[in-house]
Amino acid sequence: MPAVEPFTLRTDPGALEDLRARLRATRWPDAPDGLEDAGWALGTDLDYLRELVAYWADEFDWEAQEAALGKLPHYRARLGDGLGIHFVHAKAASASASGAGLPLVLGHGWPDSFWRYTKVIPLLTDPGAHGGDPADAFDVIVPDMPGYGYSDKPVGPPLNSIDVAGLWAELMTALGYPRFGAAGGDIGSHVSRYLALDHAERVIAVHRMDAGLPIYTGDPADLTPEERAWLDSGVKWGGAEGAYAAMHRTKPQTAAFGLTDSPAGLAAWIVEKLRSWSDCDGDIERSYTKDEILTNLTIYWLTGTIGSSMRMYSANGAIPVAQHARRVEVPSGFSLFPGDLLQPPRAWLDRIANVARATHPPRGGHFAPFEEPELYVEELRAFFRPFRHFRTAAV
Repeated sequence: MPAVEPFTLRTDPGALEDLRARLRATRWPDAPDGLEDAGWALGTDLDYLRELVAYWADEFDWEAQEAALGKLPHYRARLGDGLGIHFVHAKAASASASGAGLPLVLGHGWPDSFWRYTKVIPLLTDPGAHGGDPADAFDVIVPDMPGYGYSDKPVGPPLNSIDVAGLWAELMTALGYPRFGAAGGDIGSHVSRYLALDHAERVIAVHRMDAGLPIYTGDPADLTPEERAWLDSGVKWGGAEGAYAAMHRTKPQTAAFGLTDSPAGLAAWIVEKLRSWSDCDGDIERSYTKDEILTNLTIYWLTGTIGSSMRMYSANGAIPVAQHARRVEVPSGFSLFPGDLLQPPRAWLDRIANVARATHPPRGGHFAPFEEPELYVEELRAFFRPFRHFRTAAV
C-alpha cells in the first residue's frame, strides 16, 4: 500500500529572484506592420502581456498566494512504479445523516493543475457553511497529474490518460475508498472516462464538463444530422484553434525550450488559452484577477512542468482509436458550459455514455470550477445526489 505523507509548499527565495530578473529582462516582439491594433487576433496581445509581466515582476506577491494555497491539506504518495504524486485531500466537514462525505476525485487538464479546483474545495466539503445541504458533502481528492504541478515528471515515455486513471484508482485505494465518484474537464475528463471504463466496479458515477474532441470511425450516414455537424465543428475548430495541440502532440520538446526559459513566453502561451476558452467576452479579467492568473503561471514556472505537461498530448495522441469507441456504462453526467470549446449534441452524449443527466449552465467556460465555482458545485451536487447510497456497496 503506498505511503501517504503530508506535503508543504515551499519556494526557494532564489527561484523568485531569478524569475523577477528574467521578467524584467524580457525581450519583447514587435507588433505586425499595419496591425498595431490587432489585439488578440494573432495571439496574445502585446500591450496586455507587457502589463501582466510588469505586475508579475514588481507587484505580485507569490509568498502570500503560496501561503493561501498551503492552507489546503496537501499530501504526496508514490504510485505505480514509484512516481511521486501530489494531491489535495480535503474531507467532509461533518458527517451527514446518510454517513460521511462521498469520495470524489477531481481531474484537471491543461494548462493548469490542482489550481483549477481551489475555489470549489471548501464548497464541496462543507456545503452547510456555504448555503447548501450538509448531506451533499464530499471528501475531495484533487491530484496533480504526472508532470503537472507538484507531481513528479514521468521517467521514460509520458503517461496517457489510461495510465493516469490507473494511478488514480491506486490512489483511492491507498486513501481507503473502495468506491468513489469521478469528475473532470479537459484531460481530466478523459481520465475520469477511463476510470469509469476500466474500474467500473468502483466508480459510482462520473461527471464530465465535455465529451472530448469528436472521434468517429464508423459510417457518417449512421449519425444524426446534429452529430455530423458536431464532427464538422471539431474539424473547423482544429483548423482555427488547434495549432497549440498539434505542437503539443507532435513536437512538444521544441516549444519546451523557449517556454521553460522565458516566463514571458510561458505567460503568452497560457494566458491566450485562459482568455479564449473562458466565458469572459474577450476580457480575461472578467474571469480571473491578475493574482489568480499569475498563481497558475507561477506554479508552472517554479515546478518547470510546461514541457512535461505538453508531452502528455503526445501520449494521448497514440491511444488506439478503439479505446475512443468504448461506451461508458457507468451513470454519466455532463455539464456543458457555454464558453467551452465545443458543444456536443445530446445524441452524441447518448452514443458515448449512459447519460443520467446533461445540462447547459447559463455561464462559465472551460475552467468553470474557477470561473463560476458556485454553479459548478451545484452541478456536482445535483448530479451525484441520487448515487450517494452506492458508496457503501461492496466492490
